[in-house]
Amino acid sequence: MNKLILNILAQFNSKKEFDPSLEELQNVIGYKFQNLSILQAAISHTSLENRAVSPFERMEFLGDSILGLITSEELFIHYPNYAEGQLSKMKSKLVSRKFLAMKTKESGINNFIRLSTEAAQSGGKFSTSILGDCMEALICAIYLDGSIDDARIFIQKFILKNMEKQITRSGLKDYKSILQEYTQGKFQNTPEYRIVAEVGPEHNKEFSVEVYINAAPAGFGKGNNKKEAQQKAAEKACQDLNL
Repeated sequence: MNKLILNILAQFNSKKEFDPSLEELQNVIGYKFQNLSILQAAISHTSLENRAVSPFERMEFLGDSILGLITSEELFIHYPNYAEGQLSKMKSKLVSRKFLAMKTKESGINNFIRLSTEAAQSGGKFSTSILGDCMEALICAIYLDGSIDDARIFIQKFILKNMEKQITRSGLKDYKSILQEYTQGKFQNTPEYRIVAEVGPEHNKEFSVEVYINAAPAGFGKGNNKKEAQQKAAEKACQDLNL
């Protein structure tokens, strides 16, 4: 058995009774697993595991890298006349937590995520952070069970389909980049983001961030992770500045 798979199963109790919904999930994603333990590990959120090292988080880590590679490859192929900076901006939107969470909900994959009672009651299945993490863990699971080509097919179907239209959606604007370009051009400096609050349990934190321009507060935002909160703060600043 693949050493990577053994590594995951050594941390995840593969003798757990399989969730009957796994069959339905495989129909949704269009991929049949040889080892259902890998799939179950990918949808079993870290809130269920009372341990220092979470298989879910480790799979999320590897899935993030696989997603980044495939997305970069697709953009490289489909946009031969784009410079590095343009490709990087497009990629940042397509691999963002916000975009992945949207795709997780659109596909219905969010309905299969297994959470602790506490995380579920606090709205975990609607958390941008948890939904994005689950999508990355699922990408990792398909890669481990199958191959990079299987992961590529899944990513193309569930994340990158109609990517040009997705990139131009207003909801995916990179407000941090817009604000930074504005401040660099006008003041020759960059915005400063400060975390003003961090509340909630470890598996479902909420961050509050304020963005400063020339040491003056310019926008405030909240999110399930620092990047999301920063984007919200930058969005508010851009709105106030009519950018």
